[in-house]
Amino acid sequence: MTMGATFPPVDEQLRILRRGAADIIVEAELRQKLERAASTERPLIVKLGLDPTAPDLHLGHTVVLGKLRDFQDLGHQVVVVIGDFTGMIGDPTGRSETRKPLTWDQIRANAETYRAQLGKVLDMARVRVELNSTWLGTLRFEDLIRLTAHLTVAQMLQREDFAARYTTGRPISLHEFLYPVAQAYDSVALRADVELGGTDQTFNLLVGRDLQRASGQEPQIAFTVPILEGLDGTQKMSKSLGNYVGIDEPPDDMFGKLMSVPDALMWRYFELLTRLDEREIAALRAGHPMDAKKRLASTLTETYHGKVAAEAARDRFVRVFQQRQQPDAVDVVEVDAAALGARAAAEPVTLLRVLVAAGLAPSNSEGRRLIQQGAVDVDGQRVSDVNARVALGEHLVRVGKRAFKRVVLRGAGL
Repeated sequence: MTMGATFPPVDEQLRILRRGAADIIVEAELRQKLERAASTERPLIVKLGLDPTAPDLHLGHTVVLGKLRDFQDLGHQVVVVIGDFTGMIGDPTGRSETRKPLTWDQIRANAETYRAQLGKVLDMARVRVELNSTWLGTLRFEDLIRLTAHLTVAQMLQREDFAARYTTGRPISLHEFLYPVAQAYDSVALRADVELGGTDQTFNLLVGRDLQRASGQEPQIAFTVPILEGLDGTQKMSKSLGNYVGIDEPPDDMFGKLMSVPDALMWRYFELLTRLDEREIAALRAGHPMDAKKRLASTLTETYHGKVAAEAARDRFVRVFQQRQQPDAVDVVEVDAAALGARAAAEPVTLLRVLVAAGLAPSNSEGRRLIQQGAVDVDGQRVSDVNARVALGEHLVRVGKRAFKRVVLRGAGL
């Protein structure tokens, strides 16, 4: 949106923007900026910085992207800054040790994948995408000295991660101090009105305010959103922890994972991940939790895969997991019993080895854990004995809620 833009009433904008926000520093200043935007018909410049580490977006990432979309839908100018220059430093936020810098080739390749994935949440036709090498790459050493003169070492050590490393004697490389300076200079270069980030980015966003003020600009609003818990309900959503829902996952997988969200966490997902009206969410709270969870799974699956795919995923979930019917299509895997240790033509094989051979468990230890947890069914019967054996022939094996395979166990001569 350009000059001559019109916006919803300021109170209405604030109501939308407050939903799911962790902190707005300073909300009174944001109101003033919104009022000025309305009177001058000039949209706010709303910035989000992304480091170009290999992107594989999950729902945790979409919390801040969804808030960015709110600003976009309210008529403001969204600017996504791909940190191709700062990627050479690496964001030290939350790090217990110095992060290995990326190469230029890695940075450029990762930056391109962001453009496609961001379109899952944002209207990319109305997004400015900037590379911060555009302005950071032209700074002279003299310019850098003048910028860093506005900040102190004591101020940098207020960061929890830096403070923890300093007090325990773990090294902090000097270039890591430059990361918040560089991110802050992005805001100066763009004359940003608002910068978004997770709560772990609060320090960096506030440095942006300081540097803008020192540069004679009106300080930006530091607008933070919560860090989303993963499917386990406790730890931050993360691929490395296996508690994530990827936005590119197949519809059935996405729907099934969302149906496993703990009931207590479900309402946080509604608030942070959906755009459902608060009155509708209140009505769902008054109903049965299963109905609410299906609404959550359907809403988010439809957001990333469309209505038809979401309805099909819901139907399959009900049929397979609630009505205990078999899925429409199940992969068939043939397994040689002799290769798994069977010494006679008709000798049964341990279920543990079958799981690994069929690709239903990555290792014997993981297969043992799954069996002990009661997560394995053979032909519709739960198996909890790690020494259980499977007879030759064809069996429908299920692990967890979503992994099915038809295992054909063949002996010698079969």
